[in-house]
Amino acid sequence: MPTATKPRPQSNPKGSRYVRIPRTTLFRALLVTAIVLFVTFISVFAFYYHRYEKIVDERISRPIFNDSAQIYAAPELVRVGDRWTLDGIANELRTAGFSAAGNRGTSGRGTFARSRSSIEIKPGPDSYGGAPRASIRIENGQVRTIKSDSGDKLTAYPLEPKLVTGLFDARDRSKRRLLKYEEIPKVVQNAVIAIEDRRFFEHGGINYVRLVEGVLAPLLHHRRMQGGSTLTMQMARSFFLSNERSVHRKLAEIMIALQLEHRFTKPEIFAMYVNQVDMGQRGSFDIRGFGEAAQSYFGKDISQLNLPEAAMLAGLVNGPSYYSPDRHPDRIVARRNLVLRAMFDNGFITREQLASAQVASLRLAPPSAEANGAPYFMDLVRDQLLSKYSESDLNNGGMRVYTSLDPELQKAAVQAVEAGLSQVDAAIRQTRTRKTVVRGKKGRVETTVADGPMPQVALVVVDPHTGKVLALSGGRNYGLSQLNHAVAKRPTGSIFKPFVYATALNTGLQGDPADAFTEATMVDASQGTFTYGNGQTYSPRNFDASEGTGMVTAREALAHSVNTATVRIAEMVGYDKVVDLAKAAGIQGLQPTPAMAIGSYDSTPLAMAGAYTVFANGGVYLPPQLIDSVKLPDSDSDKSEVSGRTLLDPRVAFIVTDMLEAVINEGTARGAVRSRFNRPAAGKTGTSHDAWFAGYTTNLLCVVWVGNDDYSDIKVTGAKAAAPIWTEFMVRAQQLQRYRSMGTFQAPDGVTLIRLDKGTNLPATSACPDDYQAYFLANTVPPGTCEHPEGQSRNFFQKMFGLGKDHRIAPEPPPSEYSPDGAPIAGQPDQPNPDQKPKKGFWKRIFGGRK
Repeated sequence: MPTATKPRPQSNPKGSRYVRIPRTTLFRALLVTAIVLFVTFISVFAFYYHRYEKIVDERISRPIFNDSAQIYAAPELVRVGDRWTLDGIANELRTAGFSAAGNRGTSGRGTFARSRSSIEIKPGPDSYGGAPRASIRIENGQVRTIKSDSGDKLTAYPLEPKLVTGLFDARDRSKRRLLKYEEIPKVVQNAVIAIEDRRFFEHGGINYVRLVEGVLAPLLHHRRMQGGSTLTMQMARSFFLSNERSVHRKLAEIMIALQLEHRFTKPEIFAMYVNQVDMGQRGSFDIRGFGEAAQSYFGKDISQLNLPEAAMLAGLVNGPSYYSPDRHPDRIVARRNLVLRAMFDNGFITREQLASAQVASLRLAPPSAEANGAPYFMDLVRDQLLSKYSESDLNNGGMRVYTSLDPELQKAAVQAVEAGLSQVDAAIRQTRTRKTVVRGKKGRVETTVADGPMPQVALVVVDPHTGKVLALSGGRNYGLSQLNHAVAKRPTGSIFKPFVYATALNTGLQGDPADAFTEATMVDASQGTFTYGNGQTYSPRNFDASEGTGMVTAREALAHSVNTATVRIAEMVGYDKVVDLAKAAGIQGLQPTPAMAIGSYDSTPLAMAGAYTVFANGGVYLPPQLIDSVKLPDSDSDKSEVSGRTLLDPRVAFIVTDMLEAVINEGTARGAVRSRFNRPAAGKTGTSHDAWFAGYTTNLLCVVWVGNDDYSDIKVTGAKAAAPIWTEFMVRAQQLQRYRSMGTFQAPDGVTLIRLDKGTNLPATSACPDDYQAYFLANTVPPGTCEHPEGQSRNFFQKMFGLGKDHRIAPEPPPSEYSPDGAPIAGQPDQPNPDQKPKKGFWKRIFGGRK
C-alpha cells in the first residue's frame, strides 16, 4: 500500500486568520530602521530627561519664590460709637486675609462669622497677635458694643493690619504677593484656564494636538511657529528658559513640563503660574503675579475681584506691554472680552453674565504708586531694616514688618499733593509769563512762558503724641524720580523761628518775672546789622519792607514772620541757647549765628516734623517712627520702643502753640488756611529758596516742603505754595472718621489768658475795648492796665490796709520738676526763692512778729 504524503499548506489561503510575514530585504531594512529610531528616541529622550531633571532638581532645591519681607500698615481701630457696617468690617477682614467661617479652607490669619447684628472675629495663629477674640455689635450703622471672648467690654478693637506690599528686590525693582491655591478665587481660575489652557486639569503637562498644530504652522500657513504651550510649559519657560522661539526650546519646554508634572500637583503648578507670570509695569515697578496685579490695577485684594476685573488680568498675561491698561485701554478691553467669550464657551459663565461684563468699564485704580504702595515710605522702611538685618533676611527670611502707615491718610496725602501742586505749577508758570506788545496796525500782544524746572514736593504726617509717621510723600512722581525729598536737607526758612521764641519764653521760668519774655514783649523790627563771632556782620531784611520799622510785639513778629525782630530776640537770649534747644529736637548742623535764627541752615522735612512734636506734645520731643514691630518666623516680635525727651516746660510749649495759632488766624497763613479749614490749628510758613509750612492740630502734625532740585528759587512763598497743600491735606484728613475730632488746644495749669489792649499791649479794661487775647505764664503778666500803665493807683490807706484792686496777677512759682531754664530735674524738692520776700500786712510792717 503506497505511503500517503502530507499535503503542503497553501500560501495565504483566502479567509486565513494569519498573514505570512514577507522576508524581503526591504522589510528587514525598514524594521531595523524603526527599531534603531525607537531606541535612538528613547536614548535621546532619556538623555534630555535626565539632563533637565538635574536642572529642575537644582532649581527646586531652593525656594521657588523669595520669601521677602511683607510690609503691613497700622491696624484699623473700630471704636464704640464709630460709624461702621457689618459689610465694611467683613471687607476689611477679607482684605487682611481672614476667611469667613465655614468657607473652603481656613485662613491662618483668622476667621469671622456674621449674624444679623454682630460679627465675631477669631484671630488665627498667623495673626498680628495684638487682639483677642471679640464680638462687635452694630445697630443703625453705629458700633454699640465690643466684647472680648471673656465677656469684657472693650472701647476699641484693632482689626488685622493690611498688607501694603512686599519688599522689592533693589536690583530688578519687581513686586509680588504670593498666593496659595486656596486663596485664588474661582473666577480668576476659570478666566485663566479658559483663555490659556482649557484642558489644564486633564492633560499630563503636554497638549499634543495643540503642540503639533503649533509646530506645523510655519509649513502649513507660512506663519512663525505658534505656541501650543500648556500652563505647565509656560511655567517651564518662565522659570528655566528664555523667550526664544525654536524647536530646541520647545523640546526643552516639554522635558521640563514633564518633570514639573511629576514633582508637583496640578493646584501647586497653577499657584506657581499665578504667582510668577509677568503682569506689566506700574510706576517704576514690574508687577509679578496676580496678587500684586489685583492691588496695583484695581486697588483690591484678589479675593475681591469681580468677573470683568478677573478677565482683564487673565487677558493681560498674553502681552502685558501691548495690552497695558494705562496706555492702551481699547486693546485690553477687546482682549478682556475675548477672555469672557472663552469663559462662556467653556460653561464658566452664563450669557447674561457675559453680556453684562463685556460692557463694563475698566475702573482702574489711580496709577499713582504713592497712593497704593507708599513707595517713599517703604524706601525708608527698607533702609531702616537694612541697618539692623541682612539683605538675605529681608529677601528670604519670611519677615513681617508692621509699620505706622495709615493707608487712608496716605491716600489723602497723595491726593493733597497732586491737587496742591497743580495750583503751585500754575503760580510758577504765571511768574514766568511775559507779555510783549508787538508794534503794528493791530497792536498785537504776544505771551511767552520762560522754561524752567517744575518744583518737587515732600509731605510728612506724624501723630504728635506718639511720633509715628502716618503718611509720607517724597516727590511728585515716584515712577520718574525715586529721590526721597522727605529726607533731603534744605534750608528751613521761617519754620525754624518758633525755636527762637520758645528759648526766649523760657526766661519766664527764671530770674525776675518783670524781665521775662512774653507774647506782649516789644521788639525792634527796624533794619539793622548784627555782629557775631570774630567781628562778622549780618544784615537781614524783612520780606515785607513795611514791617521793618518801629516796635512790634513778639506775637506780631512771629505771626507776620518779621526777620529783624526774630534775630534781635535770638541775640537777646543767646544764639547758643537757641541752637541747644533745636539740636535736642533733632535739628542738626546748626551754628550760633544770626542767620540761624531765621532758618538759614538745612534740615529735612522728616526731621522738622519730629522737631515740631516739642510744641504739639506739651514740650516732649518724639523722634519720627516708621516701624512698630518686626516678626520673624518662630520668634517673638521685635518691638520698636521710642521714648520721648522733655525739652520744654509744657506751659512754654502751649504759649508757643498759641503764638502759632495767631500765624494761622491773623498772620501769614491766614489766607491759605482759613479760606477752607476752620478747625483749631497752629503753624508756621517758611520761605527761603524753597517754600515750607509746618502745622498741627490736636491729633495730626504735617510738614510740607516745595522746592527745586537744582536749588533755584521757586519765587513763590510758603503761604502760597506749601500752606495750600497743607490745607488740602487737612481738609481731606478731617473727613476720615478717626481724625474728625480736631479739638481746641488745652492750656495747662500755670498759664493765664489775658485780654490786652492793642494800643498799649497792657491788660485791657472796659475803658479799652480794642483788645486781643494772649497767654502768659502766671507770674509774667504785665503790671498795670491800659488805664494805669504805671501799675497800682491805690491811695495810701488802700495800700496800707490792703484794700482796692491790684491789677497784677499773683505770680506762681514754676513746678519743682523743672529747672530755671525749663529743663526737668528728677526728684528735685521745691526750693524757696531767696530773692522773693514775703509781702507784709499793716501790723507786721509796724510791729513785725510772726503770724
